[in-house]
Amino acid sequence: MTKTKRILPLLLRLLALGANIAGIIVMVTSQDSTKVLNLTFNAKYSNTPAFKYFVIAEAIASGYSLIVLFIPSETMLWHFVVILDVVMAMLLTSSISAALAIAQVGKKGNSHAGWLPICGQVPKFCDHVTGALIAGIAAAVIYLLLVLYCFFYVLKPFSVVKP
Repeated sequence: MTKTKRILPLLLRLLALGANIAGIIVMVTSQDSTKVLNLTFNAKYSNTPAFKYFVIAEAIASGYSLIVLFIPSETMLWHFVVILDVVMAMLLTSSISAALAIAQVGKKGNSHAGWLPICGQVPKFCDHVTGALIAGIAAAVIYLLLVLYCFFYVLKPFSVVKP
């Protein structure tokens, strides 16, 4: 890729890295407690496997973004990077979906299963989870833009090969 075509993906990767790190920090710092009948209940991200998966997926995507920043634009590795961008977008989407499902149950509960909403008792925790999910969604959208950009400028699907 030429230098002008390299600037936009570089900025997008830096934005994705920032969104991923923000999502990790906000999710890891999400903690709140409440007292019910003289019993203290703690709400932490580590209590839920879906939130752990979210943090791990965001960390993997952050590490990947950091590594790709140092790959020279003239190498053939960029074809592999396009494939890995798709994998990262799918990984982030699946982790966000899992965490969003648990967050929805925490906010609304599930009357069919008898699960009560907890966000009324631990609002700080729920606000942190919401912020982390927003950052994760932003990172996934940025990765989607990266996939589209790299698909057209790295793979050049509509270029005509002249004999």
